Amino acid sequence: MKLLWKLLLLQSFMGGLTAGNTLQSPVFTKQPGSIVFPVDSMEKNKEVVFSCEAQGHPAPFYRWKLNGTLISPKPGSHHSLTGGNLRITHLNKDEDAGTYQCLAANSFGTIVSREASLTFAYLENFKTHRRNSVSVREGQGVVLLCGPPPHSGGLTFSWIFNEYPSFVKQDSRRFVSQETGNLYIAKVEPSDVGNYTCVVTNTVTKTRVQGPPTPLILRTDGVMGEYEPKIEVQFPEVVQVAKGSTVRLECFALGNPVPSISWRRVDGVPFSRKVDVRKTSGVMEIPYFQQEDAGTYECVAENTKGRNSVQGKLSFFAAPQLIEKPQDVQKAIEEALMWECKATGKPKPSFRWMKNGENLEPTEERVQVINGALSITRLALSDVGMYQCVAGNKYGEVYSNAELRVIAVAPDFSQNQLKSQTLAREGGDVLIECKPKMSPRGTISWRKGNDALRETSRVAILETGALRISNVTKSDAEMYTCVARNQFGVASSSGNLLVKEPTIITSTPSTLDVTVGESIILPCQVSYDPSLELKFTWFFNEQLIHFGSHGGYFEKVGGHSAGDIMIRNIQLRHAGKYTCAVQTKVDSSSIATDLVVRGPPGPPTSIHVEEITDTTATLSWRPGPDNHSPITAYTIQARTPFSLGWQAVSTVPEVVRGSHLSATVIELNPWVEYEFRVLASNAVGTGEPSKPSKKARTKETLPKTTPANVSGGGGSRSELVITWEPVPEELQNGGGFGYVVAFRPFGATGWMQAAVPSPEASKYVFKNETILPFSPFQVKVGVYNNKGEGPFGPVITIYSAEEEPGRAPTRLRAKSLSAFDVEVSWKALPWSTSKKRVMGYELRYWEKNEKEDTASLLRTVGNRTLAIIQGLRGSSTYYVNVRAYNTAGTGPPSPAVNVTTKKPPPSQPPSKVMWNTSNSKIILNWEQVKPLENESEVMGYKVLYKRNRFSRPSVMETNTTSVELSLPTDEEYIIQIKPFGEGGEGSSSRQITIPRISGPNAIGSASSVSTLSALSTIALSLTARTSL
Repeated sequence: MKLLWKLLLLQSFMGGLTAGNTLQSPVFTKQPGSIVFPVDSMEKNKEVVFSCEAQGHPAPFYRWKLNGTLISPKPGSHHSLTGGNLRITHLNKDEDAGTYQCLAANSFGTIVSREASLTFAYLENFKTHRRNSVSVREGQGVVLLCGPPPHSGGLTFSWIFNEYPSFVKQDSRRFVSQETGNLYIAKVEPSDVGNYTCVVTNTVTKTRVQGPPTPLILRTDGVMGEYEPKIEVQFPEVVQVAKGSTVRLECFALGNPVPSISWRRVDGVPFSRKVDVRKTSGVMEIPYFQQEDAGTYECVAENTKGRNSVQGKLSFFAAPQLIEKPQDVQKAIEEALMWECKATGKPKPSFRWMKNGENLEPTEERVQVINGALSITRLALSDVGMYQCVAGNKYGEVYSNAELRVIAVAPDFSQNQLKSQTLAREGGDVLIECKPKMSPRGTISWRKGNDALRETSRVAILETGALRISNVTKSDAEMYTCVARNQFGVASSSGNLLVKEPTIITSTPSTLDVTVGESIILPCQVSYDPSLELKFTWFFNEQLIHFGSHGGYFEKVGGHSAGDIMIRNIQLRHAGKYTCAVQTKVDSSSIATDLVVRGPPGPPTSIHVEEITDTTATLSWRPGPDNHSPITAYTIQARTPFSLGWQAVSTVPEVVRGSHLSATVIELNPWVEYEFRVLASNAVGTGEPSKPSKKARTKETLPKTTPANVSGGGGSRSELVITWEPVPEELQNGGGFGYVVAFRPFGATGWMQAAVPSPEASKYVFKNETILPFSPFQVKVGVYNNKGEGPFGPVITIYSAEEEPGRAPTRLRAKSLSAFDVEVSWKALPWSTSKKRVMGYELRYWEKNEKEDTASLLRTVGNRTLAIIQGLRGSSTYYVNVRAYNTAGTGPPSPAVNVTTKKPPPSQPPSKVMWNTSNSKIILNWEQVKPLENESEVMGYKVLYKRNRFSRPSVMETNTTSVELSLPTDEEYIIQIKPFGEGGEGSSSRQITIPRISGPNAIGSASSVSTLSALSTIALSLTARTSL
């Protein structure tokens, strides 16, 4: 009956899972912590609360234990529960002190919390009210005892000297032990005489009590002599220190002189930076204590009379920490369970297991606990519950919870029914899964239609219960039923098997050959069951092809029932294996096509310069890939620092065939650094070039190229100036390049020579006082380098420097043409090729109020005797002189003449311009322009007109304020009017646009003006002067 109840409970549990309810075993979310309660607070607050909270569904209920015994809260009891929290009122330090644990339970089992202690802190008063005096000699050490009263909780100590608040200050001579509370004075001095009171403070309750005063007096029978240190405060031989805590060691000695205190590790390991050593107060602190801090430590007390030391061992301990915990598990009935529980700690933890809050004491052989591991064989429903692994050592315990569920249910297909339809390919294999939920596992059988299924060589029921049919035929199509049984019941599930025609790729595997740049179609034709949907997938070298990417090279062209693809503009990288995979819900198939792409050869490799002379270089190389077309020829290119990129070079043999892997490059320039590269060609084309060879320099040889454009002349008196274009570096044929300049007077037989050692030089100047001006010399320029002298260039004639003209021009005249222009004329000097020849004339002009040094210059070329100076200021006086010049300089100036420019032209433009048209005539009228006082009189007006803004203007002059233009009126005209006088042209009126006139008459005006537009700057030579 009990088994049936648990079975129904678990079946209900399974059903609850399917219904969506969240069932959960109890899990602590809050566990109690230890409490230290100040006794002094009991009058004010007489209760404490231990917290406990757990999650679970159904909701957990709670119980508590004190020192291992269940607490039974009763009405009126000072124990009560609020949720899982335990409230204790009317505290009694004798009855309520102890270890508490919370138990949380629901229908899945019970779990126990960690232990939490309740202790009471207190500090009683000192019992004695008077202490005897302590008498010592000066220089002697003394210990004043504190003797704290009964207490619970941590204490701190201090001492009052005579009266509060004068506390004893600790230094190298005085020390207050926080372990004993005693006051130690290493060497008594007269100033130490007085009353000493021990003050004790409880660190929990914060209460403070004072002991009776202890008088310290000096003896009068002499002074204590010096003696070696005597250690009075020392730490235990072994100190147990918890991981992560702070350890504090005390060490203090009496002695005369006052001893110094030092610390060290006996093993010689230096202290880490975290260690705090207070030499003056005899304390060493090590915070965050770790395993590496453990060891033997020594305190050394030393003065001039001797040395003393004590040692103690710091032993590391750590409470247990779980490193492997059991996890919740769900097992079928009669299966086996193994739970591992592992923990670290020092000392090494021991393990025990609890079940539903009680220690697990195995009473059956099938339950074993070995080294923290719990194993249970042949699980039964009675094993269901909450288990806890407890790892502990003398410094604490840790708990880990896990739930064991044992499932016993009848077969059930509700979560995993057979597929309603299973598709199979004729001739293929099919597997029909049967996975009911049942515990324990029972037997599985199959039916085909209404008949029991018989196993054959093709039909087999696997150990998992699945049905496997090999070499499927049409007759296998039927409804199949899986039947599951165990001791709790039987269930079945059915599904149909549908047999389809196989999918067959009718295209045959092949190898296709194509040339770079062509396009090709890769076929993938299939026969298939028309009731199935096809899916085509293509792979290139086993990588999926994503159509629409790959640069648009790949395109599907097969439609729905074929998987053909086209590859456009094929490149070498497209060579490889292409696989077409076709898939249906029933089966799949694939076919591979190898694509060979023929293209230009790849770049040759390993380019080496085997031998190099002054004009040749022998190269070798290795062929690159021929890309499925034999290499027919090689081309060699070279590059120098002076060439524009790579240039083809001549070779021996002239045509380098594909079978050759070396050639000699000819016609190179000597003493030039070359790089070479090789290109291979085949029937498809020429491939990419190889990487450049290492740079190689041709050998030196005699120079052969002479300077170009040798010329000269000019310079200073007694100089022969010779110039030329430097020979380019690539034609210098070697280092140490320079020029040899040879020259002789015309008609002489011997040559004078000079070496110019700079290859960049382009000029040589020979100076000799005997050289006559403008004397002809024969000149030739040669070259040389480290290998010797090369040839000279052709002989040319160059004249030596000439003398500047020796006479000044005469008959200088200057005439003002306008306010801005002056015409200057003079009589020319004889024009000849004499030694003082004239190449032209230089005019200098400056205003009357300026100095000649600031004069402006105007030069003429040739034998001209007239020049116009422009850009002058109106109504201004200028001085002008003229002198002849040649390559040697300018000759003496003529006497200066003066000339005054005319008044400026009128600055006011014509105004109130009116126009009208009549019978193919345009009549213009405007107001007379009145010049200002400093402006020249108006002599007339210029009328500029043109058909549109892009045509050239025509000009008509008049000395009246009207004009009649005989122009067709069916055109649009642009007109401007400006005055002129002897000072030049004045400001122009605004442009007037006369539109195309369709009628016989029209009239218009221009009321505003503008400065002279671009129209007025174009003057036609065709002008008409008329008087109206």
